[in-house]
Amino acid sequence: METSGFWDDTNKANAIMKEKAALERSLRDWNTLSTRYHDLEAMAELASEEGGESMRAELERDISSFQKDISSAEITALLSGERDGSNAIVSIHPGAGGTEAQDWAEMLMRMYLRWAETQGFGTEILDYQNGDEAGVKSVTFMISGDYAYGKMRSEAGVHRLVRISPFDANKRRHTSFASVFVYPEVEEDIDIEIEEKDLRIDTYRASSAGGQHVNKTDSAVRITHLPTNIVVQCQNERSQLKNKNVAMKVLRSRLYELRKKEQEEKLGRLVSEKKDIAWGSQIRSYVFQPYQMVKDHRTGMETGNVNAVMDGDLNQFIDAYLTAGIGMRGQQAEDSSPR
Repeated sequence: METSGFWDDTNKANAIMKEKAALERSLRDWNTLSTRYHDLEAMAELASEEGGESMRAELERDISSFQKDISSAEITALLSGERDGSNAIVSIHPGAGGTEAQDWAEMLMRMYLRWAETQGFGTEILDYQNGDEAGVKSVTFMISGDYAYGKMRSEAGVHRLVRISPFDANKRRHTSFASVFVYPEVEEDIDIEIEEKDLRIDTYRASSAGGQHVNKTDSAVRITHLPTNIVVQCQNERSQLKNKNVAMKVLRSRLYELRKKEQEEKLGRLVSEKKDIAWGSQIRSYVFQPYQMVKDHRTGMETGNVNAVMDGDLNQFIDAYLTAGIGMRGQQAEDSSPR
């Protein structure tokens, strides 16, 4: 950092500073755990020699707390992918099921926003398309914080809901689907080439909730990347320029993810996860009726506390996914890819 010319390339310097901060944070956390371990060891020795019931009870509480923190540190250690420490860009799209699916997509959005809040992450809605009668046609939002992408990537896939429909006068049971896509926020230092001739940029009047101003001007922006047919859009900001900048950021992240998957496929280490948003393709099922259960079909993790899950209690599923090593297959391919 003190080397002459270090700050000449601001993007590269910021990336190095970010990596340095992450390494320092990891070292500090492990040093803290090491100190706590030795303190507990000394306390246990003292308790065995002359401690009473109150000391032993305190020791048990401290050991339980330490075990939880160790488990959390072990999960963080699994987040070693190149972009695991990045912010996450999440897009949710309803699948088969009409209004039911659109409502389900919005329920998933609320679930992830609540989870992010419990983790101390920041959130920002980038694009929100209202459903025809309820819910959303699509929504894209950012989750900002350390390892947001590393944790959220476990949620990518098709999510299935079974419930008695609130939109059915006959109170019949319906099955709905929604797909979740997760991309890392890509920094400017990553080599993603986007040429102007490959872009079609359309502006339109924003239609989502955002105050009177947002509906009076053609501030919303839709960008189509012609070579890949990737479409991104943003209407959350009040100015067209800001919406364009946010849309370009999302496009860079999606192109990065596409390039990574192409590299993985060349190495033959990726089982394609591109599936129809319908029967047989779900990664997780949420059953509200006739019984209550949330089950992840990749890890076998399940719980009967549906309400807690919908309120953002997702760490049990995320941890199971990471410890099972499912998310490391693609990462191995990425790490082995030629730069």
